[in-house]
Amino acid sequence: MAEKRDYYEVLGVSRDASKGVIGSAYRKLAIKYHPDSNPDDEQAVEKFKEAAEAYEVLSDEAKRAKYDQYGHAGLGGGDGSQFSSVEDIFEAFGGIFGGGGGGGIFDSLFGGGGRRTERSRRGADIRCDVTLDLEEAAAGCSKQVEVTRNELCDSCDGSGAAPGAVRESCARCGGRGQVVQSAGILRVQTTCPACQGSGSTVANPCGDCRGNGVVPKTSEIKVNIPAGVDDGTRVRIAGQGEVNPQGGSTGDCYCFIRVREHQVFERHDNHLVVRVPLTYAQFVLGAEVEVPTLKGMESVTIPSGTQTGEIFRVRGAGVPNVHTGRHGDLLVETRVEIPARVSAEQEELLRQLAQLEETEVAPERKSWLDSIKEFFSGTEADE
Repeated sequence: MAEKRDYYEVLGVSRDASKGVIGSAYRKLAIKYHPDSNPDDEQAVEKFKEAAEAYEVLSDEAKRAKYDQYGHAGLGGGDGSQFSSVEDIFEAFGGIFGGGGGGGIFDSLFGGGGRRTERSRRGADIRCDVTLDLEEAAAGCSKQVEVTRNELCDSCDGSGAAPGAVRESCARCGGRGQVVQSAGILRVQTTCPACQGSGSTVANPCGDCRGNGVVPKTSEIKVNIPAGVDDGTRVRIAGQGEVNPQGGSTGDCYCFIRVREHQVFERHDNHLVVRVPLTYAQFVLGAEVEVPTLKGMESVTIPSGTQTGEIFRVRGAGVPNVHTGRHGDLLVETRVEIPARVSAEQEELLRQLAQLEETEVAPERKSWLDSIKEFFSGTEADE
């Protein structure tokens, strides 16, 4: 697989180029390699995508800073374009050419309407939600998710017409799908309310979909969840959204991730925190303790004289970064464990230690009845 080129080299600009210079360079390349001016030229399409990917990074201050510092690895280390299709580029950057969805300069140069119409007919995106355990989020997994979306009607095959009926050009918009409304000097172009932008109507609609061409259906889709996702991460499943009966590409499904709280670990970005209770003797004398990680138990050395609250780091035992795959660390926080009860031998040793340290401690505990007798005998003596 070819090595990804430097983004500044792709656009032909210096590393200190302003945002305006970067935008101008991208516009020139986009016009040069536009698929409509280079039909059946896959190399031109790849250069068109490459330029869009470079512009997507260098026009964003935060992404550009990461790229300047870490190169492609700082953006996720992928080896392919950030855009799955040319239409994705039109949707993302059509506005810088004077219109959305590939409009503006693209329309005037390449006949207009073709790609914009396809994009405007794109099916709607849908959403689904998945809840994961921390272990699943860290390792990555696949889930079967049930979604409800509009799919083509089986009865009319998406035409919206009853058997034997045909669609006719919309009388209100003349088949254009758009109408122009005027108010004084102001002219506004909007979607035709009669045909909802399709450009056609049907007098005898399909009984199952009521002329819409689509019906809601529930189905299962597979979601491949990458390793390292966090609570609130959004995963895109291309082409699993709704269809549009007028044609165009299918929408996407966006899966929103929720990660359950873990009973042992606390997550901070790609690091994990685990709090380990130790005895007074372990703090003073040092110890080798076993601590949990996502992959099993691991030994950690606690040096003598450790103070409560100190943190020890286990490198690479955290969660992988969802973009780079680089693992965070496990942070082991020490806490002193005070026993609620001690044996008679332990109590004697602790009192001896207190005497050596010249530390005041509570007197030995008497039984409750002895304390009561002592209290009343003292009271009678006072009288």
